[in-house]
Amino acid sequence: MESSRLILVMVCVFVFLVSICQAQNSPDDFVNAHNNVRSQVGLGLPYMTWNNTVASYARSYAQNRTTDCALKLSDTDYYGENVFVGTISYTGVFAVNAWADEKQYYNYTTNTCAQCKVCGHYTQVVWRASTSLGCARVTCNNGWIFITCNYYPPGNFVGQRPY
Repeated sequence: MESSRLILVMVCVFVFLVSICQAQNSPDDFVNAHNNVRSQVGLGLPYMTWNNTVASYARSYAQNRTTDCALKLSDTDYYGENVFVGTISYTGVFAVNAWADEKQYYNYTTNTCAQCKVCGHYTQVVWRASTSLGCARVTCNNGWIFITCNYYPPGNFVGQRPY
């Protein structure tokens, strides 16, 4: 009887954890996380929408990364792109928030990142002209996860401000 209870508890915990992870990786979760960041800029940036064509590209590229889980951008110029690699517990929402955390390193006046810091993921998230996105999250062969979001139209053009 005791072992049956233990198994039942373990199954419930597993189902709970899987539902949490899936709940933060849906198209709506990715879009809402991006729009939350964009709304914080306070300049009426257009809301992002989900783009199935862009999402198809993101899924295809993410699948190509499952063998090595390398933190590498694809070779496209057609879409903007952010990538994230982490342990299995990281969600799409976490990745978007990690990109957004780079805001602290971005100086709008000089349109530069702080010395030795990265802020280009943030500027892509808030790029005014980028109005649709598609994202994917896959589990790599090594057990890690690879997350990518692609943006249309692309942003992050050298010398241009994001908004």
